[in-house]
Amino acid sequence: MVPFLFAIAAGLTFLVYLARVRRDPRRFGNAVLLGLALVLLTLALLARIATGSAPAPLVAVMTVTVLLLALGVFVLAFLLIANGVKMVRKEGRRPANLLSGLAGLGILGCVALTLTAADTDSRLVWRIAGAALPVAAYVSYLFLSFLVYAFLYTRMRVDQDVDFVVVLGSGLIGGSRVPPLLASRLDRARAVYERQAARGVPPLLITSGGQGPDEDLPEAHAMAAHLIAHGVPGAHVVREDRSRTTEENLRFSKAIMQARKPDHRCVIVTNNFHVFRAALTARRTGLDGHVIGSPTAAYFWPSATIREFAAIFLHHRKANLAVCALLAVLGVLLSS
Repeated sequence: MVPFLFAIAAGLTFLVYLARVRRDPRRFGNAVLLGLALVLLTLALLARIATGSAPAPLVAVMTVTVLLLALGVFVLAFLLIANGVKMVRKEGRRPANLLSGLAGLGILGCVALTLTAADTDSRLVWRIAGAALPVAAYVSYLFLSFLVYAFLYTRMRVDQDVDFVVVLGSGLIGGSRVPPLLASRLDRARAVYERQAARGVPPLLITSGGQGPDEDLPEAHAMAAHLIAHGVPGAHVVREDRSRTTEENLRFSKAIMQARKPDHRCVIVTNNFHVFRAALTARRTGLDGHVIGSPTAAYFWPSATIREFAAIFLHHRKANLAVCALLAVLGVLLSS
């Protein structure tokens, strides 16, 4: 009976998830629902194994999966630490570049705390574990839900023609040069432009980015020059050169598009690690556009992805911190 109830709950949760995605795929709640459906399905399978009603192949698959996950925790931790070292060497010691290494150390810390609590009679250690581990489990659940749904979102296709392609800025190097990260976005935008232009309806490209304190010109102007140098007609490039943040990128670009065509359709281009958060921001600013991503260097992806998740987590900080506090208190009470 218990496996059946878990399975029913998983199915209903997944149906709600599908309905919400159909209405608007740009919601973090979609990721949470998908993650919950997967958790409930896993519990259904585990409950079936526990009751002895699971077929032998399912037991074997679940056993191998659990063993691989246990091993994968250690492998992931050391890979993240190694990536953190590489990030510092290549990108410097900025706080954002330390995230992958800190995440790896955090995973090892949770494992060490779990093993210590299991091997000691210390009430203090049990209380610390009781407070920390449920919070770590909750954050891990949200992060894995974010990863899975962000992966799915980046693979949603846009088949209809658009009127505008908005390219989000990401900073210049040397005060005036387009860095590889930004060039990747521009190349993806140019591919969208050329594919649609071949059908006879070229969209306008909006390069979006203001001038930073260490830059010689607005990012939008350097981005436009890059596009024009690679064959895009200057008449098809529009510069939005006031924005300083992703939200301003989208809000100011939206104003340009509405002034030119109130009933416009658009696509927004950024790097793949930034796609889902940019989509959430687009929804928040009222911009009805799908976000697509361009490739990012493999070593850069882990820290960038963790940074994106942290930004989303903190955007919903009241709810998330309240849940974390509640879990910590319950964990302490249950472990006392």
